[in-house]
Amino acid sequence: MSLIRLDKFISERTEYSRSTVKELARKGKINVDGTPVKASDTKIDPDKQAVTVDGRSIGAQKFRYILLNKPQGYVCSTDDKDGETVMSLVPPEMRTKNMFPAGRLDKDSLGALLITDDGALAHRMLSPKSHIPKIYIVKLDRSFKNEYINKFNESLLLDNGEQCLPARVRPLENSSKLAFVELHEGKYHQIKRMFAAVGNHVEVLMRVSIGGLVLPEKLGKGQCMELLHKDVESLFQNLDFDDFCSRFSPVFSAFHLNN
Repeated sequence: MSLIRLDKFISERTEYSRSTVKELARKGKINVDGTPVKASDTKIDPDKQAVTVDGRSIGAQKFRYILLNKPQGYVCSTDDKDGETVMSLVPPEMRTKNMFPAGRLDKDSLGALLITDDGALAHRMLSPKSHIPKIYIVKLDRSFKNEYINKFNESLLLDNGEQCLPARVRPLENSSKLAFVELHEGKYHQIKRMFAAVGNHVEVLMRVSIGGLVLPEKLGKGQCMELLHKDVESLFQNLDFDDFCSRFSPVFSAFHLNN
């Protein structure tokens, strides 16, 4: 990486403005290679020099990618006018000022949500041309019927006449009211409306994968983790739906919906 001003480097990777960085430097709270630097316009090489702000290490990676296990009751927005947002769940040390949720989950839905400041990646991920599949687990009001499998695969008509792309659905093992659903699109309240179209009702909906990125079992509701580069690339990979259902049926039924 070429040389970059210290204030620009820190401002791009944190919530601090350049004026705040200047003030922190003046107070001796910014170190480069362990030495306080009081001039915020100092040029540094992030690939070779270690930067800390008030004891917090600032990595060289320009963009940040956070996976959140979204709980119910939070809106996928950066604006709190509609209620408490998912951004409030991101710890301060993980935040940058340009972060936003890449994609949406309804306020009463939960599960895997990507939060990032990388607009180009978010656009690529959300573009209809990408057709990134997403897998959800649902808890139904009434027992799953095998006829749903063909109906979902044959492009259901929703209540307003919209036609869905073919989707896959499969019941979880040892449960009559839990099912996995794989979608390649994201219409408004789509899964709830799809089950309504076949005479059932979704009580709980949780997204458990985005592309090839699977929500880790260890990530509790409301918790975040920073993604590595290989994790981010997995967003654009496809999972084998049947294999996923077989492998993760016990995990998600036990840890995410039945508590």
